[in-house]
Amino acid sequence: MTRGEPLTGIEAALGASLNERVLVLNRGYAAIRIISVREAFVLLFRRVAEVISAVDGRYETFDIGSWLEVAELQRIYESQEHDWVRCPGGSIAAPRIIRVHSSNRQPDHHVRLNRRNLFARDGNRCQYCGVRFPIGDLSIDHVLPQSRGGDHSWENLVCACIACNSRKGNRLPREAGMKLIRQPVRPRTSPDRAIRVRRRQYEEWKVFLNEAYWTVELRD
Repeated sequence: MTRGEPLTGIEAALGASLNERVLVLNRGYAAIRIISVREAFVLLFRRVAEVISAVDGRYETFDIGSWLEVAELQRIYESQEHDWVRCPGGSIAAPRIIRVHSSNRQPDHHVRLNRRNLFARDGNRCQYCGVRFPIGDLSIDHVLPQSRGGDHSWENLVCACIACNSRKGNRLPREAGMKLIRQPVRPRTSPDRAIRVRRRQYEEWKVFLNEAYWTVELRD
């Protein structure tokens, strides 16, 4: 969107509301990503997306024109239920869910195996003593040592404090008289970039999130 187009007035609104999160659905109503209200309005004014308003498990759709038309009623009857964005004509309720018309993109469930994701999966907690440590005091341990055939995988890597890692050495946990507090598994969604549906105003997201997609990977 360029200066002078309808979104210009919205860009002058309070930044807080424009930075709230909006769930994006594809054409088949599958959750695909999360964007800001500012980005959502760009898509709406370009008429490549529509607002989804979900209440009690049911939903209605609005293009940007009809969303602007219901703004007055929302201000009267639902003023506490929305985040508001100010524009030259008054105020517009910030959408919480939008659906893009042309995308069939599906969520990417692949989670990269890296240090940050591994520490996030284990909550910065040593998987042997159970104590949570600062990142600088943690190391990565191969449950089955590499020298004994252990691979570099989600199921064989855990966070371990320096003391426990040293104690275990090149042995299996049971050989060292140690025990994992839980078995390592591959996470279904990126642990360090997930958002849980907690705030009351985002309860309607749950209509479109099944159990496997309870957390949605954020995309910057």
